[in-house]
Amino acid sequence: MAERLTVVVADHIVSPLGFSTSDNYAAVKAGQTGLQRYSGKWGLPEPFMAALIDRDEALAVCERAGIHGHYTFFERLAILSVQQALQQCEVDVTSSRTLFILSTTKGNVDLLRESQEGIAEERVLLGEAAKTIAAYFGNPNQPMVVSNACISGVCAQIEAERLLKAGVYDAVIVCGGDILSPFIVSGFQSLMALTDTPCRPFDEDRTGINLGDAVATIIYKGVTERREGVWTVAKGAIRNDGYHISSPSKVGEGSFRALRHILEGVDPEEIAVVNAHGTATLFNDEMESVAIDRAGLGGVAVNSLKGYYGHTMGAAGILETIITMRALDEGLVLATKGYENLGVSRPVQVTKQNLTTQKRTFVKMISGFGGCNAAMLLKH
Repeated sequence: MAERLTVVVADHIVSPLGFSTSDNYAAVKAGQTGLQRYSGKWGLPEPFMAALIDRDEALAVCERAGIHGHYTFFERLAILSVQQALQQCEVDVTSSRTLFILSTTKGNVDLLRESQEGIAEERVLLGEAAKTIAAYFGNPNQPMVVSNACISGVCAQIEAERLLKAGVYDAVIVCGGDILSPFIVSGFQSLMALTDTPCRPFDEDRTGINLGDAVATIIYKGVTERREGVWTVAKGAIRNDGYHISSPSKVGEGSFRALRHILEGVDPEEIAVVNAHGTATLFNDEMESVAIDRAGLGGVAVNSLKGYYGHTMGAAGILETIITMRALDEGLVLATKGYENLGVSRPVQVTKQNLTTQKRTFVKMISGFGGCNAAMLLKH
């Protein structure tokens, strides 16, 4: 029996930088950012820097796309992103051989704060939100929810790859997203993790995280023949080192083990870039530099997209995978916005500007609360 491969057939991004992958990529390539400083927003006592989607504009886009009915803002954007991705490929969304996977950390958490007309409070449950989104498209399967802190988006893609490789489904729609709220921002503020200035991943003057709104979708199919010019998931790994509820392992143990697994038999010279989590906290960036160095990737370009989008939580692993694919399609390794001078202990090659490359293989790595870590290797 021929080995089943997992290939990308469509993608879509909704963010403050645009309502399509093309718009988002063009903005990042040009060095634009969606980050703004907010003071007094939602009655919060401390200012913060974030990338927020313009709600009126987003709702108008949804309206033009024919998305009507009693849906939360989060659900509308998820439906929009999936809808636009489906228009790019031949996937039967009503088939029992097509699965929905929703990646999110907070979903409809705003329903805990205020009720919305026509929307049942039970949709605050992530599974109910996923059912609502899948039902819009008439999909007959029970959708899957992946909610594993910051690594949710990469975990969801790895789960899709496993299911397709096993032949359980023919196509998997992976949609990830989170929309900021007072609950989310105040939570990160309580950890003293946020900064009210633009984040600076891996920089010696980094002071913390910026957060961001986003929803992103990748549609994967299982195939038995290699396809030229198509992105393929070569390998994925999830490792938990259980170091601490909110602090990463100082030796990057879980992240290193995930990288070690996906890099087995791979020459680092083949890799164009390591797209890191790069949250711009003191501990995360230091840990990632250690893991990257331990994995033998010290000579490979490293970048972070947080300076453009902030940390988009459930969308991060999906959005950043899409943007990295799009950049390498054009032969570019993107700059790490906000980075100037190396501020970690290992000599990792963090990008200051956009670089050209002929390579078409990259690593997406990500880490989160509770010692969870994930990594993927994708090839063109």
